[in-house]
Amino acid sequence: MTTTSTQVNPVLRTPPATPAAAAAYFSASLAFHADVSDVAAALAAGGDPGFVVLDSRSTAAWDQGHVPGAVHLPTALVPEQADRLLDRSVPVVTYCWGPGCNGATRAALALAERGFQVKEMLGGFEYWVREGFAYETWEGPARRTPDPLTAPAEGGDCGC
Repeated sequence: MTTTSTQVNPVLRTPPATPAAAAAYFSASLAFHADVSDVAAALAAGGDPGFVVLDSRSTAAWDQGHVPGAVHLPTALVPEQADRLLDRSVPVVTYCWGPGCNGATRAALALAERGFQVKEMLGGFEYWVREGFAYETWEGPARRTPDPLTAPAEGGDCGC
């Protein structure tokens, strides 16, 4: 069935980008973002993953739960403490609460402006927990059952 210009649906009202433009955009996106499950897999593989994870939330949020092995550096403190806590030769993966928070984006910007290589972990701490990965709290280690809307219930690879 063909559509006329008066019958174009909202999805196609603005035509898709050319394949070349789409490839450039999505390639760039991967240079700026890391997936929660990819970060978890790299950390679980053992040894040096080649990057450091940075939690850019407040101390209260950090105490509530954080990615094991992450460095705690609230976004507002990046300008004064990044050089003391991080090595410029090691890429940094920032995270904050979740998709509704841009603290990790602001932390990534502040780090990039200071010469650090940086990516943002999509989904933040919310999706780390929702996908069933272990995390640490002020009381010790914790883990929740994976949310079947974000990860396979069996905890296996999603196949993406």
